[in-house]
Amino acid sequence: MEQLTKRQQQAKVLRLVRKIHRWTGATLFVLFLFISITGLLLGWKKDSKGYLLPSTQKGSSSVATDWLPLSDLQNQALFYLDSLDSSLDPSIDRMDVRPGKGIVKFTFEEHYQELQLDLTTGQLLSFGKRRSDLLEQIHDGSIIDRRLGWKFFKLLYTTVSGLALFTFTVTGFWLWFGPKRMRQKG
Repeated sequence: MEQLTKRQQQAKVLRLVRKIHRWTGATLFVLFLFISITGLLLGWKKDSKGYLLPSTQKGSSSVATDWLPLSDLQNQALFYLDSLDSSLDPSIDRMDVRPGKGIVKFTFEEHYQELQLDLTTGQLLSFGKRRSDLLEQIHDGSIIDRRLGWKFFKLLYTTVSGLALFTFTVTGFWLWFGPKRMRQKG
């Protein structure tokens, strides 16, 4: 008799876990859809033949003593940006120096264009769109903060996503293990 009560109790827990798993999935379906699609695309960004992320070019020297000062390269990048598209905001977000390639990448705060300059000559090697930056902002939720001027959405989005993934992991494991356990004790 005690065995039956314990089995009924295990079945009740299993039903509760299944309900939590189902409702979490149904509630957060769109969130997981965005995360999975953008994550997949981000994983392929360097292998997209320049579509998601401009291919990294190679400069004329990887020897640091041959390079121009960063301030000169920054001025050169702003000159190129203005000559290529004067409507783009020139506020620089990052200067990503690639010593092994002899180049520096310039990314901007207000748009997704990228300039790559030769560290030695200052010559423009590439001007392209970084679609991967938009995907990353969708992936981590920061696009909402950026568009609306908020500071909290990314933190909320990643917290909910992380807790939901943890919930799915725990409830999914229990949905797999619980019935096995019940059959063994059966």
